[in-house]
Amino acid sequence: MRSNLKPIEVVQRWIELFNQADLDAIMSLYADEATLHLMFADPIKGRISIHGAFTAYFAAGNLYCNVGHLHDAGEFVILEWTDASGLPGANFYQIQDGQIVHQRNYFDQLTFLRKMGIPLPTE
Repeated sequence: MRSNLKPIEVVQRWIELFNQADLDAIMSLYADEATLHLMFADPIKGRISIHGAFTAYFAAGNLYCNVGHLHDAGEFVILEWTDASGLPGANFYQIQDGQIVHQRNYFDQLTFLRKMGIPLPTE
């Protein structure tokens, strides 16, 4: 579903919905073939798969995004954040036609997984 929102407005809405843990509404911001790349794993492709990834994270604990900086660069938006425990990170979004088409998240995944009580991956 296309939107008339500007790229920075899409990300502001994403933050608002993320902090409300409104997963279905968050998913409406993603294009059908969007890609979410959490830098410790292979990219997650497609809205349905992205929904599954977020479902697992929300089930693991209380997630919250405290905005540090939000930078508008046309169809690209950069969000610098800390979570509820103070863990810092940055997300890079590419927005087209009012929807997220690419998102890359950078943060200390090992610390995040430990704080969330998520089992650590094995090799």
